[in-house]
Amino acid sequence: MTHNILLAGFGGQGILFVGKILAYTGMIDNKEVSWLPSYGPEMRGGTANCSVCLGDEPIGSPLVLNPDCLIVMNNPSFDKFIDAVAPGGTAIVNSTLVDRTSARTDITIKYVPATQLANDNGLQTLGNMIMLGALLKLVPLTSMETVDMALKKVVPAAKEWLIPKNEEALRLGMEQ
Repeated sequence: MTHNILLAGFGGQGILFVGKILAYTGMIDNKEVSWLPSYGPEMRGGTANCSVCLGDEPIGSPLVLNPDCLIVMNNPSFDKFIDAVAPGGTAIVNSTLVDRTSARTDITIKYVPATQLANDNGLQTLGNMIMLGALLKLVPLTSMETVDMALKKVVPAAKEWLIPKNEEALRLGMEQ
């Protein structure tokens, strides 16, 4: 089985970081993996999205046009990608920053106030990890043990003190 995952938001929300974690989980689980980041020229605040494919067979294209899993962190990303989700797919929406809903009934949509939850729980800037936890609760892409291993690979040694906070944010997301 192949999972085509699209993560979208603006620069500074950790979109590429979550994509990298998912890619590493695939490598740890001996899956075929592709990770394709895309971002605007701005350092922060510009568009950012990331296509991740995890599969049991070779990946034909790294570009995800019709994701079966979507994480959207802001209104422009919601507007651009919600209708592209494949029927039967799953969308996780950051309802703190997305002020609209979708009328689609052919996909599972979970609205998670990730930015607000992060701020309320002393996890500023970790709304992305809350969103990942919410996705992993609905779609068993990998085990939490594998995610923990991937975190340790992706987080640089100089910031390894942030790993427990990231794990806390993941658990918070899984509780939503």
